[in-house]
Amino acid sequence: MIGIMDETDCKLLNLIQHDAALSLDELSERAGLSRNACWRRIKRLEDDGIIKGRVTLLDASRINVGLTAFIALRTTEHSATWLAQFSNAVRDIPEIIGVYRMTGDVDYLLQAVIPDVAAYDRLYQRLIGRITLADVSSSFVMQEIKATTVLPLDYAPERRG
Repeated sequence: MIGIMDETDCKLLNLIQHDAALSLDELSERAGLSRNACWRRIKRLEDDGIIKGRVTLLDASRINVGLTAFIALRTTEHSATWLAQFSNAVRDIPEIIGVYRMTGDVDYLLQAVIPDVAAYDRLYQRLIGRITLADVSSSFVMQEIKATTVLPLDYAPERRG
């Protein structure tokens, strides 16, 4: 079930999407709520599964994983067994930070961060050693123009007063 939110909920979500380190006092002040009312709303948004977690974003280049690769995979097998095997194969590879099942010509799209092409080749070898694939095609990011974790809230179901 999709959680129903009002304008204040959306304001709180927008604030914490931009800075999850804001204290409860700062959040309540910026949202125009008492500390307790703010806490209750945040707790409800967590309980409803709207807030899935709070993270710290790192600078990839400063921790030597500044090269991003998008890896397009095609498979000849589309069974539940293969999908479970594939999910297990990619789940514990830390360089792979996103895995998506796609429509169109590509079956799966992976996003990986690595220090360089040699590290990519090692990642590729690990991947094909774990799962049978029909085709692997990779593209490397030359310039990041936009990358955000902030989700748009304009489409959130609204609670009417």
